[in-house]
Amino acid sequence: MKVTGTFLDEITHDISSQNWSEEDWAKDFDAMKEDGIDTVILIRAGYRERATFDSKVLNRNFKMMPAYEDLVDLYLREAERTGMKFFFGTYDSGDLWNEGHYKEEVEVNKDFCSEVMEKYGDRRAFSGWYISHEINTFSDGMMGVYTDLSEHLKKLKSLPILISPYIKGVKQFPGEAISLEHHIEEWDQVFRRLEGLVDIVAFQDGHVPLEYLPDYLTANRELATKRGIESWSNVESFDRDVHIKFPPIDFRKLRYKMEQAEKAHMSKLITFEYSHFMSPHADHPAARALNRKYRRWQRSLK
Repeated sequence: MKVTGTFLDEITHDISSQNWSEEDWAKDFDAMKEDGIDTVILIRAGYRERATFDSKVLNRNFKMMPAYEDLVDLYLREAERTGMKFFFGTYDSGDLWNEGHYKEEVEVNKDFCSEVMEKYGDRRAFSGWYISHEINTFSDGMMGVYTDLSEHLKKLKSLPILISPYIKGVKQFPGEAISLEHHIEEWDQVFRRLEGLVDIVAFQDGHVPLEYLPDYLTANRELATKRGIESWSNVESFDRDVHIKFPPIDFRKLRYKMEQAEKAHMSKLITFEYSHFMSPHADHPAARALNRKYRRWQRSLK
């Protein structure tokens, strides 16, 4: 298997901005195409006070920073030029849902996504929705966010809905990590609530030690399949195991994770995130080196 999808992250939250121009993005979409990527996913259209375009809804509800360029239009143009599918990522207030104000988070997103549909809904590359709010266990409040927002998105345009949750593992929660058995119990509840609404789940694969990853991949796929949800794997191309936050991943780890996802019968591999951590045009020299190793490996498989 190869990585055939990537998130696009330019509302940078915990990785640095590369300050790319339209020309830089065009070169990177060409590189993605060369590497076999056919799907791009906007990880979030806005986060806290920043947005990817000048949104009337967000400006009305929050004190926003200026959006000097329309990144949604730019990504859609490049996706259309290169024949890729584009998934639109919702808005994350960073506060409302984390403070238990689930209804307010949903209502803002409903208005925002209605604005998005009016502005971009007829674009040829617009092929799916991505709910950007990430969870690791069952939460009744967040189930309301997922179900209410999914129903609204389907009414706006009936397209596949993707989520990319994470595992409550030792790498992020060393004192609070849950066991595989507990994880299975939690996600059985989650998928029971999301059945018929969410179409695709792509668990982040970097939160548990690599030697335990195959068990989680298999369990996640089996849980999702039981509820009619397609399983992708979010093969993280950054490294959580070193103290720098976050460098490009060691190629050997990337290859291992891809091989285990294939053994677990994942239908698609996506990554967070090609442009920063895997691109031949990335600012980080190790990302450019990772791309050379990845391409060499892919050629050897042919």
